[in-house]
Amino acid sequence: MTHSISEIKDRMKDIESEHDPLFMQWKEDHRKGVQQLIKSWYRAKEKQEQERELYQTMSLTENELKSKGISLIAGIDEVGRGPLAGPVIAAAVILPLDFYLPGLTDSKKVSEAKRNLFYEMITGQADVGIGIIEPDEIDRINIYEATKQAMIQAIGNLKQAPEHLLIDAMKLDLPTPQTSIIKGDAKSVSIAAASIIAKVTRDRLMADYAEVYPEYRFEKNMGYGTKDHLEGLDQYGPCTIHRKSFAPVKDMC
Repeated sequence: MTHSISEIKDRMKDIESEHDPLFMQWKEDHRKGVQQLIKSWYRAKEKQEQERELYQTMSLTENELKSKGISLIAGIDEVGRGPLAGPVIAAAVILPLDFYLPGLTDSKKVSEAKRNLFYEMITGQADVGIGIIEPDEIDRINIYEATKQAMIQAIGNLKQAPEHLLIDAMKLDLPTPQTSIIKGDAKSVSIAAASIIAKVTRDRLMADYAEVYPEYRFEKNMGYGTKDHLEGLDQYGPCTIHRKSFAPVKDMC
């Protein structure tokens, strides 16, 4: 029996191996549409394998700690150190031991749609803590100290006490054993998960602020000094969530 191309497309979603009898039969089908589906299947499998290998590579630090009997491993990351407006937000995430999320990496390398999907998957399965330091506190203690405080706050908001911390390029004044990993959001699945949570949390918050302060287009620039944001600043001056210690806002105050 010859299947239509639409039938093959639908049934190919369930094919796991190129040695599947149906798949082998379709490989001999010379219709152009079928051969395109075959190529697409191989590309998808190649992508899945690449994502699996990347996830394994990004799990090396976690697996080494687990081999030592350490299971409560918290990845910590922040977002919002550079913007002219809005808080700095940190997230701490303890992933379940059997957690697997192909494609998980640095939030900046993930599309908005996929970030939102990953956010739901992570919050649905992991222990998540959030830390938020507002602009006035950033102005008072400086952004570096504010970032550390946001991270400490996020760790404190976890339901479980972590046994080890994996932190993106930072050391914290905490008694918990910790490992600082430069560009950790691209090297550790735990830190990558935290980067997703922090990014989505802050983006949604800035979108809410955009409804209160539409002049600055916060929903587009997230508080960073883009052209539209700077034009809003020039025309309306700073609002309550601008960081008064950051230039050019500082020069306007």
